[in-house]
Parts: sequence; C-alpha cells; structure tokens
Amino acid sequence: MLKQTEGSRAVAEAIALCRPEVICAYPISPQTHIVEALGEMVKAGELTPCEFINVESEFAAMSVAIGSSAAGARSYTATASQGLLYMVEAVYNASGLGLPIVMTVANRAIGAPINIWNDHSDSLSQRDSGWMQLFAETNQEAVDLHIQAFRLAEELSMPVMVCMDGFILTHAFERVDIPTQEQVDAYLPPFDPRQVLDPNEPISIGAMVGPEAFMEVRYLAHAKQMQALELIPQLASEFKQQFGRDSGGLVRTYRAEDAETMIVAMGSVLGTIKDTVDEMRDEGHKIGVLGITSYRPFPLKEVRAALVNCKRFVVLEKSLAVGMGGIVATDVRMAVTGTGLKGYTVVAGLGGRPITMASLRQVFQRAEKEELEPVNFLDLDWDAVNKQLERERQTRHSGPIAENLLHDKGIVSAAKFG
Repeated sequence: MLKQTEGSRAVAEAIALCRPEVICAYPISPQTHIVEALGEMVKAGELTPCEFINVESEFAAMSVAIGSSAAGARSYTATASQGLLYMVEAVYNASGLGLPIVMTVANRAIGAPINIWNDHSDSLSQRDSGWMQLFAETNQEAVDLHIQAFRLAEELSMPVMVCMDGFILTHAFERVDIPTQEQVDAYLPPFDPRQVLDPNEPISIGAMVGPEAFMEVRYLAHAKQMQALELIPQLASEFKQQFGRDSGGLVRTYRAEDAETMIVAMGSVLGTIKDTVDEMRDEGHKIGVLGITSYRPFPLKEVRAALVNCKRFVVLEKSLAVGMGGIVATDVRMAVTGTGLKGYTVVAGLGGRPITMASLRQVFQRAEKEELEPVNFLDLDWDAVNKQLERERQTRHSGPIAENLLHDKGIVSAAKFG
C-alpha cells in the first residue's frame, strides 16, 4: 500500500511485518523513531507474539539480542553512531556465534567532537566485525532491504546490518509502498534456527577457543559471506517476483553503458549524484554511476565488471580512514587491480556537510580532465585548516582544535587559554 510516511515509521512497519519475537534497543538519534514505533505496536497488541525489552544501554541491547537469538527467537535491534561503538564487543560476539540478528544502523558521525548528523563512519568502523552490511539509497529500499535481511540472516545464520542515512532518510517523509502481511509471509518463512539452545539437548555456545580452532572459526565466517555473494542476488530476484520491485542485490549501475567516467557511492547521496549525472549527460559528458548496495560482503567481481570499460572512476564516500584516505575506495581499487584504471577518492559529507550538485559537477569535471589528486575533500575549508595548522606551529598551547575552528568561523566566543 502506497502511503506518505516518515522513513523511520516505514521501516518500523516493515520490521513488524517480518514478525520479530524479541525487539530490544536503546534510544539514540537518529534511530529512535524506529524502535519507538515498534514499541507502540507491541504495547497496543498490534505485534504479537513479540516482547519489547527496555534495556539500559546499547551494549545491553545487543547482549539481549544475542540471548534471544540463541534461544530461537527472531531478534531485532537498532542503533547509530556512539551507540554502535558502545555495543562493539557484543557486535563481534553476535557474528562470532553465528546468530541471525537484524539491526538497523541509522548512519551518523562518530565523535569527538560530538556530531549528530549523517556520515558512514559508524557502520564502516565495523566492516571487519563479521556482520553483513546492506546500504539503502531510498526509504523504499530501506523497507525492502529489511525484509530481505531477515531471509539472508536466517539462511546463513549470520547477522545483518541494514544501513540507512540518518535524518536524510530516517526523518524524511515520502511515498513508500508498504507490503501486506500476506506478501511478507510468502517471502519470509517462519524462523527455523540452524542452532538453538534447548534444555532437552544441552550444549554450550561461546566457549573458549584456542589457537587450534580460532582461525577456522573466523574463516567460516568469511566463507558464509562468500556464500552471501551468491545468495543476495537470488533473494533480490525472488523479492522482485513477489513484490514487483527491483530492490536490493549487490550493485546497481545508472547510465553506465558508454561511460568514460564512473562515480561510485553508497546510500542516499546516489540520488544527488544521479541528478548531477543526468544534467551532465544532457551536455554530452560520458559519465555514469555505480551504486554499491552490499558493502559486506564486498562484491569484487561485480564492481570490476561495472568499471572495466570506463577510463577512470571516482569513489565518493562519506567516510575517512584517518592517515590513509578512502575506506570504500580501498576496496574498489582492489576490485580493479591490474586493469590500469585511474581512480580517485573524494571524501564528502562528513558530519552532515551538504553535498550539492554544484560541488559534485565541479569535482566530476575535474576528474574528466584528470586534474584530481588521489585523495580529495569536497568543499573543505582550507583557510580554516591552514589557520589552525599555523596556530599550532606558532604556539605549543594552541588549544582544542574544534573550539578554535568554531571561533574562527564566528560561531562561538574565543576560548581562554593559560
């Protein structure tokens, strides 16, 4: 059913249609509206049988999800930013134990300094945790990916993060097609866990594993993600047959048939990139787009196939590997090893910095002329950066960086330093 609704509410309704039996979460913006809506449904008796468990922290939320999943319950949680970092120990435990938990990550920057706006630094910090990570471009795709995520998690008995851009998607009101319960039931069978704690057949999970088996355990987590590279497209194909929408999969190209320059990105920024590419195409530029939906597992073969015929690519990413540059770009470069393709990294939108069509057009045109540096920072205020660097050269007692920058921009009063 088509309805005008907030992204968070649409996701909550999709989760409810998946019939979770345990929901646990701790509120942190911008994911709070999702679990608030689910809590209201449970309280009103609209989602049964389901237990909504209030917890005291994000670490507790993931710990509860681990316990409920191990006991055989379809389990769901959600978080963002510092909340994800707080639960990291348990995040690794969930994947190490092979538990099919689904978690929404409403992507938000990681501090310090504190920042509540969107970038991808939170989920990308967990790229090696063993969780599969799917990125939504739109709220419709966020709805669809959550339904597919439960199938994926439960087929492989491994956890899945569905990542959607905080505020940009979670708080946006737009038309979304919410499926019926009958459609979801036909696509997502009742939970049949591969492993379950049963008092009648007692076993232990999470036991100490020494050098004699730890490497094999980790490899098997890797092997399951390699299996997911085959399973994710299958699930997307089944979803299209059932729901009539082409949603999910590993990657998706746009206007790439004769592109000499390809722009690679994940998440909601793909919409702005596509609009920019449309304008540039009308002016004769041979430019296309590669959107990555599955970041983990990373689809090396599909990325290579999408880029092999272009002359250059630009990876535009909302993340920064401090001291290195791009995070997603590193994986993309691995995919095209040996092709001789020229690749550029453009770090953009950190902490919610707007990514405008005008700025994208400029950087794409520079890429076409091969005038970009290997690593670039979209709309970075170099005057402010250089002023701070000079301040640090002039005095050892230069003060806190963030407050100095805000003072230089006239946002806060000057700090006093002894």
